[in-house]
Amino acid sequence: MAENANRIAAVVLAAGSSQRMGVVNKLHLPIGGIPLLRRSVQTLLAANVDDIVVVLGHERETTRALIDDLPVAMAYNQAYQSGQMTSVHCGLGALQQNYDAIVIALGDQPALRSVDIDTLIEAFRDRSGGDVVIPTYRGERGNPIVISANCRADILAGTRNLGCRRFIDKNPELVYKVEMPDPAVVIDLDTQQDYEKFCASSSFGDFNNLTQQVS
Repeated sequence: MAENANRIAAVVLAAGSSQRMGVVNKLHLPIGGIPLLRRSVQTLLAANVDDIVVVLGHERETTRALIDDLPVAMAYNQAYQSGQMTSVHCGLGALQQNYDAIVIALGDQPALRSVDIDTLIEAFRDRSGGDVVIPTYRGERGNPIVISANCRADILAGTRNLGCRRFIDKNPELVYKVEMPDPAVVIDLDTQQDYEKFCASSSFGDFNNLTQQVS
């Protein structure tokens, strides 16, 4: 957990129905023997983050059981079927304190490491402008993103919608992009094929191989 005076929170989006994976909830799938969601949350716990809220929705109880013993708060998004932005709003609203920045993280990025999150947090602190820090790899946008307290307030007030298509393209003044050294930020698991290829990789750290295999 963070000891820095600047307070950082994280919202983990774990409410989706995982339809492209088929009958299996991808957040329950084991990665190196650890359920994917638990692995994602543990990565954030190892980073310089003060508080974490995990937003649940689809299969709420069984998903909650994956992380029930971890020191995180949980929120239930009743409108999770209406899209990811509803979970962002739910998670931001569930934060009980003021923060300098909020990491908006996905629950299905198996290659992400705490150092990646810390790099983005440091980039946020050192940025020259903008309210949204976005990681990129070879020009491709990735996750997690880091938003400012002002951006959080605007989202909750309904004046900004990060889920709106081409929002970032239409508002470049809001964005500070960070080019990452490897593709961990652009690797997520959407389909059974993605999962099988990721697990079959000789090493989870073999990112050059993984980025060719996993969408």
